[in-house]
Amino acid sequence: MSSIDHYIHAATRANTRKAYQAAVQHFEDQWGGFLPATANSVARYLVDHARTHSLNTLRQRLAGLAAWHLEQGFPDPTKAPHVKKVLKGIAELHPAPEKRARPIQLVQLTAIVSHLDQQIARQDAHQLPLQPLRNKALMLIGFWRAFRSDELARLNAEHIQVEPGSGMEIYLSRTKSDRSGQGRYFKAPALRQLCPVEAYLEWTNAAQIKRGPVFRAINRWGQLAGEALHPNSIIAIVRSCCQEAGIEGSDAFSSHSLRRGFANWANDHRWDTKSLMEYVGWRDVHSAMRYIDAPDPFARLRIGRGPNEAEACGGPSNSPETK
Repeated sequence: MSSIDHYIHAATRANTRKAYQAAVQHFEDQWGGFLPATANSVARYLVDHARTHSLNTLRQRLAGLAAWHLEQGFPDPTKAPHVKKVLKGIAELHPAPEKRARPIQLVQLTAIVSHLDQQIARQDAHQLPLQPLRNKALMLIGFWRAFRSDELARLNAEHIQVEPGSGMEIYLSRTKSDRSGQGRYFKAPALRQLCPVEAYLEWTNAAQIKRGPVFRAINRWGQLAGEALHPNSIIAIVRSCCQEAGIEGSDAFSSHSLRRGFANWANDHRWDTKSLMEYVGWRDVHSAMRYIDAPDPFARLRIGRGPNEAEACGGPSNSPETK
């Protein structure tokens, strides 16, 4: 690979490259298409999968085919007018609701952290409670910073500055919305309850992490891996934490559940859209709205219930306060 190709390759994220490769492979090997493709063959490909694939999947496949043609110097058949019309027709004739991750609510986060604290307290004096300490930090940073699993996996200790009792500043060299590739700084507050800063310090001090990935695998003997957790492993940890805390339907949680949970918490506490977008890092309103549930028209009817009933239906009455 030449130096130029090396940097071009680095400009595309690994997950995007895998998705594009999968799209080309599906078009050629499974459907039997030929590359370079014609606009007519791409249109037939869409029609043949209109009933079995979601609109988002079809769009991703088109993006992969488009990338292949552009990289090879061929005209892009996916931009042909009738290909666009076929895709629009599929959207009209086969509408499907967008699948959204189940949000982790503050009351659920409280239950998860309480359960993890119990695990930490039960650990033998000769064995550090590394796993529950890691999971507690992961859940709290993930929620209060509205991070997805891939962002949590890319946190490095040398890029995090902590001021105990005040807050922490996190640098990510790349994010999904950072198209300029300059990276971005994120701040997280120190809180009286459910504090991400305190949880981070407890975890990194116990694991003696000074540099490298913050969140790593831990084997059955309590030994820490050198490399970062895979994003899919973080999803499994989130689901496991929910299940062990007694939260039903843990399989419905995904890498976006912490972000959706924070977005709904911020919306419930009357954050304006601009502030929420700036805090999370969304570039457009549409992205933000996908994470926020519509207002409950029956919420007012529940206000008159007793505190126990109200708590069962919603979150805790008081949100965590900053220190």
